[in-house]
Amino acid sequence: MAKKAFGGYSICFAGQKATLEDVFGKGKLAPSEMTKKIWVFIKKNKIAGK
Repeated sequence: MAKKAFGGYSICFAGQKATLEDVFGKGKLAPSEMTKKIWVFIKKNKIAGK
């Protein structure tokens, strides 16, 4: 049996108005910081469901 992506979460960005700059800011980021900011955005906007 295949493991579900994102630990079983379904994530839908449809209908979001935020730009990448809104999510990440204007500065350079390490990949780990990008991941953290994406999850903050997902949780803040309640776009992840189980």
